[in-house]
Amino acid sequence: MTHTHAGTGESHHGANRRTLIAGAGGLLMLAAAPGTAYAGATPTALGPRQAPGTGAARASLITQGTTLVHADLHNHTAMSDGDGDPELAFASMREAGLDVAALTDHSTLFSIEGLSQREWDRTGALADAADDPGNYTAIRGFEWSHPLLGHVNVWFTDNFVDLGGASSMSRLYNWINSSGGVAGFNHPGREILRFENFGYVAGAREPMIGLEMFNRGDDYLFDGWGDGQSSPLVACLNAGWRPGLTGVSDEHGTNWGFPEGKGRTGLWVTQNTRQEVLAAMRARRFFATRVSGLRLDATANDVRMGNVLPISRADVTFTLDLDRGPDWVGKPLRIQVLRPGSRAPEVPEVVDVEAGQVTRFTVPLDISDGHWVVLRVSDPTQPNPSPGPAGHPCNDWGVAYTSPWFLQP
Repeated sequence: MTHTHAGTGESHHGANRRTLIAGAGGLLMLAAAPGTAYAGATPTALGPRQAPGTGAARASLITQGTTLVHADLHNHTAMSDGDGDPELAFASMREAGLDVAALTDHSTLFSIEGLSQREWDRTGALADAADDPGNYTAIRGFEWSHPLLGHVNVWFTDNFVDLGGASSMSRLYNWINSSGGVAGFNHPGREILRFENFGYVAGAREPMIGLEMFNRGDDYLFDGWGDGQSSPLVACLNAGWRPGLTGVSDEHGTNWGFPEGKGRTGLWVTQNTRQEVLAAMRARRFFATRVSGLRLDATANDVRMGNVLPISRADVTFTLDLDRGPDWVGKPLRIQVLRPGSRAPEVPEVVDVEAGQVTRFTVPLDISDGHWVVLRVSDPTQPNPSPGPAGHPCNDWGVAYTSPWFLQP
């Protein structure tokens, strides 16, 4: 995948803090150039500060007890390598129509070009001031940043850690476990070592709740494919991890929450509070998308996405509630059933659907073919700018991903 930043409305001039720096472990590069917001993400392009429409209603048509909130869990400010005043970030995201927002500036090496303790405290004060329980949830987090291993977002901790305190994946996992927080794999596959090739650590499975599938305007399903790497989704899930799937804007400019076409996450919560947002994240009760206002809920044999599907071999009925409001009523979409493959996901079933309807279909699943299943929603009329194998069904434009189901007898 080629990452550019044309058309994002972001400014990355010499005044920001993105740079190569010399540290005890060698050169640290905090972030690559951001991706392009895909022009076909919405029927009409939005200006850089034009809020998206309200989209679909927030109540699921297939489950009860939760409400949809729209979230962006990965954002930066001038406290690390972003350009924007952190005082403005949470208000901008609320103005953009988001219900849940996080600031996650980089932690690197002894605060070199990353968070200091004072900036961490400031992030917490800003989040506390913006938090409006029941209406808007503001979260403090950080992005552990290693130039080779990869970047990991961490949320809901009292403190942060940098490479001085956690210089390897195992040390980071130990720190996350001891902190009581949750974490996710960021832009998976962008850094060369890919989290030690997603080396599995059983004790870290529960707090590692997220894998970014949309970052900025990019679909990471086949990231690195052209360079001979496997799909990050396949590598992560085949290794044994059980993350839900997220979309994030990874904003480095000043347009937090804007414009259309950047990743975001739909969370199903019982209340829009920090406690219940954390509960939804731990339950993997969320989906990834890069269009605003999308409602996606999904069950498999009445088991909600993100959960264990207690079968070894069975015909499984999937039920999807997929809507984006009046603009997308009747819009042709496609559902791809993703199953484990060696390098790319196998796709045993493709179902043509229309937005604004509840869809049901049945697929035989066998744990001998692999222990996970994901549903990908796509627009078949537009190409995937980062395609995988020639002729693969997912070489069209990705709209959303459900969190996985995990087969377990």
